[in-house]
Amino acid sequence: MQPPFGLQNLLPRLSGDAAVAAGQWQRMLIALSRHADTIARGHGDRFRALAARGENVAEQLVRLGSATAVSDAALSYAVDAVQRAILTADVLRQRGNNDLAHEAAGAPPVLNYKSELIVDGGSLPRPVNYLLLRVLPPAGFEVDPSKRPYMLVDPRAGHGAGIGGFKPDSQVGVALRAGHPVYFVVFRPHPEPGQTIADVAQALAAFVTQIARRHPDRGKPIVVGNCQGGWITMLLAAANPDLTGPIVVNGAPLTYWSGRIGHNPMRYNGGLLGGAVPALLLADLGHGEFDGAHLVANFEQLDPGRNLFRKYYDLFADVESNRARFLDFERWWGGFHFTTEAEIRWILEQLFVGNRLSRGEASIAHGHHLDLRLVRAPIIVFASWGDNITPPQQALNWIADTYADENEIRIRGQRVLYMVHDKVGHLGIFVSSSVARREHSELTTTMETIEALAPGLYEMKIEEETGQGYDAHFLVSFHERTLKDLLKIDDNGRSDESDFAAVARLSELGTELYDICVRPAVQSLVTPQAARLLQQLHPLRLQRRLFSDQSPLAAATGIAAGMVEAQRKPAAQDNPFLLAERLWADGFEQMLDLLSEWRDTWYEFLFQAVYGSPFMHWIGRTHDYKRTFAATAELRHVPQIATMLRNVARGGFAEAVIRMLIILAEARGSVRRDRLQRSSHVLTHDEPFASLGAQQRGDLIHEQTVIVQFERQRAIETLPILLHTAAQREKAVAVVEYIAGPLEEMEPRTLQALQQFRKVLGLALRDLAIPQSDPLQNSNVALLEDGVTAPVGDAAE
Repeated sequence: MQPPFGLQNLLPRLSGDAAVAAGQWQRMLIALSRHADTIARGHGDRFRALAARGENVAEQLVRLGSATAVSDAALSYAVDAVQRAILTADVLRQRGNNDLAHEAAGAPPVLNYKSELIVDGGSLPRPVNYLLLRVLPPAGFEVDPSKRPYMLVDPRAGHGAGIGGFKPDSQVGVALRAGHPVYFVVFRPHPEPGQTIADVAQALAAFVTQIARRHPDRGKPIVVGNCQGGWITMLLAAANPDLTGPIVVNGAPLTYWSGRIGHNPMRYNGGLLGGAVPALLLADLGHGEFDGAHLVANFEQLDPGRNLFRKYYDLFADVESNRARFLDFERWWGGFHFTTEAEIRWILEQLFVGNRLSRGEASIAHGHHLDLRLVRAPIIVFASWGDNITPPQQALNWIADTYADENEIRIRGQRVLYMVHDKVGHLGIFVSSSVARREHSELTTTMETIEALAPGLYEMKIEEETGQGYDAHFLVSFHERTLKDLLKIDDNGRSDESDFAAVARLSELGTELYDICVRPAVQSLVTPQAARLLQQLHPLRLQRRLFSDQSPLAAATGIAAGMVEAQRKPAAQDNPFLLAERLWADGFEQMLDLLSEWRDTWYEFLFQAVYGSPFMHWIGRTHDYKRTFAATAELRHVPQIATMLRNVARGGFAEAVIRMLIILAEARGSVRRDRLQRSSHVLTHDEPFASLGAQQRGDLIHEQTVIVQFERQRAIETLPILLHTAAQREKAVAVVEYIAGPLEEMEPRTLQALQQFRKVLGLALRDLAIPQSDPLQNSNVALLEDGVTAPVGDAAE
């Protein structure tokens, strides 16, 4: 019997595709397997270590030998523990007082450096709460007038500003030590009324413009964006392609549905917490402002063992040594900041829930879509496997979503570089001393050479390190990569991202219903006073206030702490009761970690059970789309590309040298830093390249890359047209051979390409004798330019 009323057509749609259901179960099993493996391996080892330590504690008690010795050890430990508890309570009191004072002062940035205000965003035509500061070099630091300025953009993700300059050897310190002028973008706690993300991007553009005016002869400013500051920096560069110098993106989420199965539970929040609706409700309860304390609470829940227990126990365990460090960090961690309802809604709908940026659908204003392909400056991306907030997939998969393949990156004249660290956490990417002195120090000294790279996709690797601290030096290489290489970081592919399409659609439906049916009632009931009370009652604020001088017990805590400091009697480090305390602390932390592992397991399992189903995939079908890419061959018909290809036989010495260098780079597949330094020196200090300027030189590299990409054979065959005289040809090949470097470091393909250049140019084929010095140093410019068929740079017009 056939189902009535055409249900035979509806039932398959509701039941969905069997392949989708099979994929759902496969992902659920993989997730469970990985979580179980993590729990078994990690906690098994930790449990065995705890058991061994427990036996050691028992042995220490036995060694005391008598009840009197045990009693003395217990008394010594008890006195020490009580004293530490009182001192810890006093530190928490100081933290609460610091928060009150910090808030009363307007929550200034926690920079470790003095600074001066350059631009107040509140004075711009579209006011924002952002400020541009110039960091004043401390004693012993000198700014080099020839070096490019840096603009650092800190994350506005609940906390205050200044974390990029929180320590002497963080980003600010490294850049200052290298002699660069440093500017820092910070923000006030409360946004301007009506402030939008478009206003913020416009303000950042004004900041960059002001920096460029202050340093007109140093090139476009280098812009560094940390975490949430990374995606706003990318918005800035996409909306203003010709404004900035290189873009450095640290731990910034740009592809929000990505992640590894069995890891990265934060990406499931949108589906399990109701999409954007809870944030809109909280913004209405805040009388139009979303409280950043909610975001900080989410961060803390990712690692409750560390954030809710361990950092407090570490303070208690060695309160004298850890007091300053704890208070310094908490001054930033507890400096909660706000966003407008329009800002948080845009962030959620366009980025975290909607995932529109990497797909070219994000709109910063009505009718103004942001396309990351428009970014012209080099983009350098740092990511880390140890980052549980922005995993490498979220930091890097936007590249595959933005470009059809690595050839499109070359054709568009773009340079995209990435580095994936092994273990550093989210904050450590731009705070940790080891990373600041390693990746960021190397980036600071390598930035100029990056712009000399031929367009393409590269992985940046640090292969050798000498020296320590600020005096460290690194050997860097740049390895050409394909998008297939890049996507290998997703060990199970990206099929699980389809689950998030239904989240995006249901979130849109929910926000519409909330706007129409609920929001008017909520907004009519919330007053500014009620919103302020709700903010003060937030658990993260309340726990700080309860220990501050606003508490009735604060005065007694301060007096008791003073008495303890005068009579401090720490227990011996081998006291068995102290060892037992540390054993208990490690065991309690492990218990919290185990509970959070189980929570994450069921969190992911529930998400996949709901949103991985065929019915949810059917619901999300309208939002599960990919960017439409043009085939590489079709790009040659783009007017700009077609114009460049018509110039294959036009140009002179500069075009010929750059063309040969690009062909060599393709032959090598990777570029050591010493080769890149020689190339950068020649292209920026020697004529006829030096007088071109950065913009024209970049256009020339772009043009020759396009020519080599589409017309490689003709690019080689027409070299004699660009180099008319024998002197030019000898000099051009000598420059290329000098940049290629020592023979023992050359690959066979490089040697073959060099001999091919000699053959097509009619030069003698011989055993290479690589020049030891720059062949263009003190060269006759007229000789080099003799016979040029078109002025240098015409091809870029």
